[in-house]
Amino acid sequence: MEKIKVAELFAGVGGFRIGLSNASKKFDVVWSNQWEPSTKGQEASEVYIKRFGEKNHSNVDIAKVPVEEIPEHNLLVGGFPCQDYSVAKSLSQSKGITGKKGVLWWEIHRILKDINHRPEFILLENVDRLLSSPASQRGRDFAIILASLSDLGYAIEWRIINAADYGFPQRRRRVFIMGYHKDSPIYNKIKKYSLKEWALNQGILARGFKIPKNKISFPNILKIEGNLIEISNNFNKNETFSPFQNCGFMLNREFFTAKVFPDYNGKITNLGDILLPEKHVPEEFFVNGEYEKWEYLKGAKSEKRYNKSRDFYYNYAEGSMVFPDPLDKPSRTIVTGEGGSTPSRFKHVVKTENGRWRRLTPLELERLNMFPDNHTEGCTDIKRAFFMGNALVTGVVKQIGESLINQLKD
Repeated sequence: MEKIKVAELFAGVGGFRIGLSNASKKFDVVWSNQWEPSTKGQEASEVYIKRFGEKNHSNVDIAKVPVEEIPEHNLLVGGFPCQDYSVAKSLSQSKGITGKKGVLWWEIHRILKDINHRPEFILLENVDRLLSSPASQRGRDFAIILASLSDLGYAIEWRIINAADYGFPQRRRRVFIMGYHKDSPIYNKIKKYSLKEWALNQGILARGFKIPKNKISFPNILKIEGNLIEISNNFNKNETFSPFQNCGFMLNREFFTAKVFPDYNGKITNLGDILLPEKHVPEEFFVNGEYEKWEYLKGAKSEKRYNKSRDFYYNYAEGSMVFPDPLDKPSRTIVTGEGGSTPSRFKHVVKTENGRWRRLTPLELERLNMFPDNHTEGCTDIKRAFFMGNALVTGVVKQIGESLINQLKD
């Protein structure tokens, strides 16, 4: 395969594209789509176009994109929103899917189902709680996704990866879902191995992110039964725990899953390694007031609070956070509300050599996700922080891309 043609859905500011481009020149993004609903501006799409050009880029609601407009590709990638994937009606009535953003999963399904040339590979990313949602039917949402992909001819490997466990500068836990279509060259290799062997040793995620041998917990082999409506209504009902651990592989709806641990002894990038020299940090990022409010928000609490809309008091408690953020460890997870000077529990605050507190600059947030410096330049600081809160650590995608290339060579 000379080129691996890529279609990038929910592209944001291009995290998948950057990661794959850094992995190999063989990856060629032939089409991309980014649309932010319920907003007048489309700044993420504008950043994408500014960095990669407008050729074959779609800034249209994905639900309104006919599959005929998506060119033939080998690899479909995307970080889709995680909300609610239950099926309230038949799939032919896609508007019946519960959860406004959950509908976006079914747009991926629509593309894979209706496109003339089904891609050989898919690589999707989501928050780790996808494997255990919703609370009333632990793992139902992931079971629906797995079953629907299996019914379309895909074998699926998954792994929850904390980027910091493999030397990257941010503690960001995400589930990566790698799919192999039955017509792909790798699918034939899969049949030579057990489900367990592919999940733990032979798969693209298994090779890219090593697991210590013989160090797994809660191994299990199960099967997802029933049509998608039945899964939506009945899967794991009234059970306390999800059947899906942080690692697994599914073939023909039968899956192996286990809890695994990272095996990494290489270089570690810490928060302090990516910081700008203090003299290069604009003054607006320094905390020059409201010190007590910052300390209160970051500290432990046990207090009575009043809910005005419901007119009742309740007990509120939460633990303390390390404050300021330590420089000798990978950073905490970036959140979408990282920008702006308002005191917040979740914003990063570091202490400089001169003893001053300051927030992280947009450039530093980009570095924590391993984007090029000033990739989002031209937008407001708040918007740039929002983009990084929604993005992924591109180094993880690079490593997956390299593993895919190596698997195709074998």
